[in-house]
Amino acid sequence: MSDQNQEIEAKFYVRDLDRINLRLHELQAQLIQPRVLESNIRFDLPEGHLRSERRVLRLRLDTEARLTYKDPSENQQGVLSRREIEFTVEDFDKAKQFLEALGYQPIFYYEKYRTTYALPQTSEVSVHVMLDELPYGNFVEIEGETLESIQAAANVLDLKWDTAIAKSYNSLFERLRTARSILDPTHLTFNALNGLNIKAEDLSVSAADS
Repeated sequence: MSDQNQEIEAKFYVRDLDRINLRLHELQAQLIQPRVLESNIRFDLPEGHLRSERRVLRLRLDTEARLTYKDPSENQQGVLSRREIEFTVEDFDKAKQFLEALGYQPIFYYEKYRTTYALPQTSEVSVHVMLDELPYGNFVEIEGETLESIQAAANVLDLKWDTAIAKSYNSLFERLRTARSILDPTHLTFNALNGLNIKAEDLSVSAADS
């Protein structure tokens, strides 16, 4: 995340998340946040204005509760860039009630396990690497202040840059729902997808570590 609330990130589908974790240890990356379950609720107005305009209003609970707003994203050579405004809230349930009182409705529930590292800095540019376990597969998300710093991080992690995914996890779920039409469109949770054998082809992605 840049100082101007600008989220710049690249996402990669991987088959072996343990190997990426080992590589981060070899690079002496700093563990910022140990593995934690994130529970997310995405909100919209009844008319669906936010979703139609590709904007995001999200309430997240992991080690704390956070409220997030995101502008529509721009794709720059496989990297997603957009303005993000995020702050912590004292009480998750009260924040949910607050949004609902304003007329916002929960439209999408999703979960993931996330482990966060910071790569050693060789300049003033910081780079964070997130190891994400979703109900439909494992991913590496790299967040930095510049395209060049993100590309450099992908290179040292041996991730193929041409496999970068310029889509959100929600958009990948929509691809999966096209392949598996029986899925509940509002729940991307481990319980909802339990027992499904999901392949990269179902998400229309390629493994960056193959």
